[in-house]
Amino acid sequence: MNRSTKPNADHIRSWYAATAHTLPNCPTLEESIDADVCVVGGGFTGLAAALTLSRAGYRVALVESRRIGWGASGRNGGQIGSGQRKDMFELESLVSDDDAKRLWSAAQAGKRFLCDLVEHYDIECDLNWGHISAASKPSHADHLHRYCDHLRQKYGYLECDPISRSTMREHIDTSIYFGGLLDRSAGHLHPLNYALGIARAALDHGAQLYERTEAATIEPTGTGHRVVCGSGQVTAKSVLLACNGYLERLHPRLAGKIMPINNYIIATEPLGEQAAQRLIRGNVAVADTRFVVNYYRLSTDTRLLFGGGESYRRRFPADIPSFVRKHMLNVFPQLSDKKIDFGWGGTLAVTLNRMPSVGRVDGDIYYAQGFSGHGVVMAGYCGHLVARAITGTMEDYDLFARLPQPRFPGGTLLRWPGLVAGMLYYSLRDRL
Repeated sequence: MNRSTKPNADHIRSWYAATAHTLPNCPTLEESIDADVCVVGGGFTGLAAALTLSRAGYRVALVESRRIGWGASGRNGGQIGSGQRKDMFELESLVSDDDAKRLWSAAQAGKRFLCDLVEHYDIECDLNWGHISAASKPSHADHLHRYCDHLRQKYGYLECDPISRSTMREHIDTSIYFGGLLDRSAGHLHPLNYALGIARAALDHGAQLYERTEAATIEPTGTGHRVVCGSGQVTAKSVLLACNGYLERLHPRLAGKIMPINNYIIATEPLGEQAAQRLIRGNVAVADTRFVVNYYRLSTDTRLLFGGGESYRRRFPADIPSFVRKHMLNVFPQLSDKKIDFGWGGTLAVTLNRMPSVGRVDGDIYYAQGFSGHGVVMAGYCGHLVARAITGTMEDYDLFARLPQPRFPGGTLLRWPGLVAGMLYYSLRDRL
């Protein structure tokens, strides 16, 4: 599959798409319309922003080049993490103590925002709680245990418990880990159904959502911007770019702040309730501490959903199930006789410092991108924060907007060789 292909009519084949709730086909934009805000991108970020703005009475037009939730928001591992992509040890060395505490609080607020949406709009997305960070090396276990103590003592976070190597097998039926951390206030969900649920809520509040409507250019108008989309266009005072890994050439200056990478997931055949619960107790999600992370959880129909492996070229592997299966068998060799029913990939965006890239350029063009694998919580929450900034409430938006946003060396054209070299180096370290 190629990210540069023309828009597809439907979602890619995945377990998520096969179990997705229906959303009415949104029209293609084929006329010139006016709006207060034009949102470009129909994933977590754009949908959350559209919902927040429409609830505040703004006229919102959202344009999505394919289908709502077609990109990473509808394909990811569905894991809900605590904190930011960088842990608090790292953040405390980069920002002030006050900003570190605010970043922790913002991440907690992001989880509450997600929960509030699910509850208020009755979004059926298989929301479950419990997450294990599994140590791939002894030193990683020591770090996770110290981190748990740190969260308890400095941030008053009492929802985590250390797991020793001797008790790890009580949680996950594998012998490869050296301990871990159980976070009872992190978890997992069905990401595509979550995205579709936010879309329904935005529609109910009056937002206009357009699918199969690709933004080609953004032109200044003197009083705002015009987003030109093939046979239609949106003229608006403000624009939010919520394209993430699919931004491409729409805004090259912002594209230089992120790097699109591909990640892959497989779904086994149903394992049966007893076998599934032997594999992962308590229906928790799991992510290990490798640089190229393995992450997995059980589906509602007792499949193992296993994510593993990355690639840095535009095309996906020809055989995704085989590509990911080897990573799954390293963790669970007992699944060697199980069939793989689904295999799919998605494109996410990482930043150089692995923190969200949020801000405003060219007057009233806002952006939120680069969630670096932590987007189930932070993508939607940052979309909400940008929407609030547009309405005049800067709380927490200013916190993220002033974070350093280094560009990848070489810009959009020459960033790939450096990324591949760096990723290969860290992938080698995973194996040592």
